[in-house]
Amino acid sequence: MSEVLIIMGSASDKPVADKATDMLKKLGVSYKTVVASAHRTPSRVEELVRSSNADAFIAIAGLSAALPGVVASFTTRPVIGVPVSGKLNMDAILSIVQMPPGIPVAAVGLDRGDNAAILAAEMIAINDPDVAARLEAHRKEQAEKVFKDSEAVEDAWS
Repeated sequence: MSEVLIIMGSASDKPVADKATDMLKKLGVSYKTVVASAHRTPSRVEELVRSSNADAFIAIAGLSAALPGVVASFTTRPVIGVPVSGKLNMDAILSIVQMPPGIPVAAVGLDRGDNAAILAAEMIAINDPDVAARLEAHRKEQAEKVFKDSEAVEDAWS
């Protein structure tokens, strides 16, 4: 069974991780969520990554946001970085986006744990037709919502 390991840099990142876990549940993808800091517990990060059977990793971090890069340094499996908003948003964004050559990290927008989960599911769906079907259904739901919203706006302004 496919799995995603979600690593939060601190427990305060839980609201962003909740977006990821909610989406992974919806898409039927297994996950495990842990807290490990790139700066305060680097050996724990290494042990978690190296011992994991996850197909993909989601690393959620704010401020200097080193966690996604550190996770990527210990695996050749995909890592998706989620910058957490705060007082220094650009620091978190750039720390994830500006990885050195050879150690890439996928990046999603600030606090977009949901998009990280979708991206991880898309990676898993390459070899899992059930996850692919659930992603397709999710896309259809999104489109239907846009059409309903448009009808409501058109009716209100007609």
